[in-house]
Amino acid sequence: MGNMQLLKEPKRRKLLFSAGASWMFDAMDVGMISFVVAALAAEWSLSSQQVGILTSTTSIGMVFGAAMAGFLADKYGRKNILLWTLLIFSIASGLSALATGFIMLCLMRFIAGFGLGGELPVASTLVSESMPVHERGRAVVLLESFWAAGWILSALIAYFVIPDYGWRTAFVIGALPAFYALYLRRAIEDSPRYIEQKAKVTRKLTFGQRVASVWSVEHRRTSIMLWVLWFTVVFSYYGMFLWLPTVMVDKGFSLVRSFQYVLIMTLAQLPGYFTAAYFIEKFGRKFVLVTYLVLTAFSAIWFGYANTEGSLLAAGISLSFFNLGAWGGLYAYSPELYPTKVRSTGVGLATSFGRIGGVIAPLLVGVLKQNGTPIEFIFVMFFVTILIGALGVLILGKETKGLELAD
Repeated sequence: MGNMQLLKEPKRRKLLFSAGASWMFDAMDVGMISFVVAALAAEWSLSSQQVGILTSTTSIGMVFGAAMAGFLADKYGRKNILLWTLLIFSIASGLSALATGFIMLCLMRFIAGFGLGGELPVASTLVSESMPVHERGRAVVLLESFWAAGWILSALIAYFVIPDYGWRTAFVIGALPAFYALYLRRAIEDSPRYIEQKAKVTRKLTFGQRVASVWSVEHRRTSIMLWVLWFTVVFSYYGMFLWLPTVMVDKGFSLVRSFQYVLIMTLAQLPGYFTAAYFIEKFGRKFVLVTYLVLTAFSAIWFGYANTEGSLLAAGISLSFFNLGAWGGLYAYSPELYPTKVRSTGVGLATSFGRIGGVIAPLLVGVLKQNGTPIEFIFVMFFVTILIGALGVLILGKETKGLELAD
């Protein structure tokens, strides 16, 4: 790392909380759509397939956003792209409130998804590059924990706002992060690693050269593992969590009651993150990812077969706890696997490929439900998918705990 000085303690804390707040707003927007579709399905008489299409359009935007933002962040800096992605998704969220029909709402959700997909890999790379080696993994998992705060916010908005003031008001609230971008512009700076790397490099790599580097012999095994991992985690997460309120309604609970239960399940994400943040520096990245993914898989089976109020709630809490702990490990692990000059590109491409899973899963669940497939079978599918991701890490993954980031 040369003589480069990493950010001092107060600056590191400020960066973590500043980037964390943008992460929280991202989660609030994604969470909001899962509650909005449950209300919209009733108001606009949407079929299961249309609900699947609507939730998938956000993910389609995320596919393009993650790939583009990763490359642009390596070219123009982490901070600049973080601000732009934040502005894009918050403005598009606000405009979603004006949607007069299904197609218009899908278009707005695509644009919001573009910003959302770009913001996450860039924020995690910025934080990862700005932290000392012994705190890096924990810091990124704590950054991820802001996702739970965003989901809790969206669940509270759904519970208190949507029933009385309608789904449009929820989207207007989603526009507020645009004002936060103005604060962020002054509050954070680019990572010392990126600034040093930029000063060294005389010739900028093209997008094609960056992609070729990510898939070079040196990084190929890592990239295969990371792409499989991202796909399986995103596929299962968006397939399960975006449908949670709707599944609860299907199992016989009222809309308000299902919002209540999803809020309780969402609260379980926080201890999931905090335990992962502790274990990631104690036992390593691979331990956290494999353990939490395997336990997520078994929680998915449990949730699918749960038929009493108590078991449904307990299974949902378990699912939230382990799934989001695994997400924390995923975001901590990904930036550590590539050198600085292609780090954002490598993470962005893996994230982008993973987001394709986020497009397919909600659509697939919609089609399966429409065709009368039992919920139990759908959750067995998620069980198998998650285990494939865990196996990939176990066989192909390398441990990065305690290693300096490559320049």
